[in-house]
Amino acid sequence: MKILLVYPRYPDTFWSFRHALKFTSKKAAFPPLGILTVSAMLPPAWEKRLVDLNVRSINDEEILWADYVFISAMSVQRESAKAVISRCKELGKKVVAGGPLFTSSHDEFVGVDYFVLNEAELTLQPFIDNLIAGKAEHIYSTSEWADITQTPIPEWDLIDFKQYASMNVQYSRGCPYDCEFCDITVLYGRVPRTKTKEQVIAELDGLYEHGWKGNVFFVDDNFIGNRNKLKKEILPAIIDWMEEKQHPFYFSTEVSLNSADDDELLTLMVRAGFDAVFVGIESPNEESLLECNKIPNKQRNLAESVKKIQKFGMQVQGGFIVGFDMDPLSIFDRLTAFIQETGIVTAMVGLLNAPRGTKLYQRLMKEGRLLNAFTGDNTDFSMNFIPKMNREALINGYKSIVNKIYSPKEYYARVKNLLKDFKPPQAKVFRANFSDIKALFKSVVLLGVVGKERIYYWKLFFWSLFTRPKLFPLAITFSIYGFHFRKIFEEQIAILQ
Repeated sequence: MKILLVYPRYPDTFWSFRHALKFTSKKAAFPPLGILTVSAMLPPAWEKRLVDLNVRSINDEEILWADYVFISAMSVQRESAKAVISRCKELGKKVVAGGPLFTSSHDEFVGVDYFVLNEAELTLQPFIDNLIAGKAEHIYSTSEWADITQTPIPEWDLIDFKQYASMNVQYSRGCPYDCEFCDITVLYGRVPRTKTKEQVIAELDGLYEHGWKGNVFFVDDNFIGNRNKLKKEILPAIIDWMEEKQHPFYFSTEVSLNSADDDELLTLMVRAGFDAVFVGIESPNEESLLECNKIPNKQRNLAESVKKIQKFGMQVQGGFIVGFDMDPLSIFDRLTAFIQETGIVTAMVGLLNAPRGTKLYQRLMKEGRLLNAFTGDNTDFSMNFIPKMNREALINGYKSIVNKIYSPKEYYARVKNLLKDFKPPQAKVFRANFSDIKALFKSVVLLGVVGKERIYYWKLFFWSLFTRPKLFPLAITFSIYGFHFRKIFEEQIAILQ
């Protein structure tokens, strides 16, 4: 059996880092972890090829070569997935589709022969058995949760490591919290399921043996969901492995803000090599946090929690939302001030949307406020429901936030605010390679010579070089990120006009 695995293209979004990748000549931020894991679940005798459309285009010969085309995608990849499906049908090829996009919205897609939904550990093998027997059904789904201690190592041989800026692994699925707007518990449940420490180390070994050095992102939606196991087993195992291998990686992940309450956890994460965490902060407005049931953030000093994580040596990347029913008109200035004061350099501010299946989706449906499907990109100025606040006021307020926090003056002030007191993990050693050197020289030209941020770029360049030389590489990285973030929002605002 010949299987072509296709990963649809991401549009230019906040997290695509498309504009930043140009500085390093990388094609994509991360490889398609899900479909690489699915590939490892297919029969060993089957011949497999992968096309990641974020790295290169696909040609008709590749499609015609395959007996079946497997597609996995997230919501934001919807349009690219539809184009791939249409092209496969024109060429007479059968399509098998799975992943979060199809699990939540399979009824929106025509031309897919087989849907393998939910978690592949449960639904893929029944499909394979029926396919071989010549009696495959149209839809395979389940309401059960998979035992991910049985999940195989991703099939890394299918990718070209040189095309990616970072690698990724998964330790757990599910989140103990149930925020109204979030679909993670719909897709993966509220009881965190975890892999064993042996699995985690085996996956790190796999990346190491392929010659990878640099960032590894744990894709867990809440890495600290099972805090006890993390502290007693997983982090100590990673610490030992990192010391044995002389710290080839540095890690990032997603955590809830209550991680700031656990000094032991933060210490272990830093010792293991974590230097960045994404945190869903959402809003500085307490009433909005109550509305969306953001339990870890309620009744706490948000700024102090952020600064505590930073003091341990991990930069905080923040997720923020405007458009809650309880948002006052002052929310735009308050949120802008919060981001600047806390030194959150990577601040993803988006408009509230209601993914299908969430509690927010159900509530808005009952209230008759739903409009259309969620695009999967909450920074594209779209909303799929009627907000309580005047829509024009909301859009203009949102525009004012992103215009300010990603203006060169405010952005570079935020970078300096973070770096002046930031102390990354002592074990982390920056190893410059050809891509890093290329990125530095490109930044000098594109940001320091022709960029609108050139005055602020050079101020940060020399300040970090002479006062915080160990953080100079991070200062350049942030400069490049700022260019990407600003370009993304400029493009979105231009579409509105």
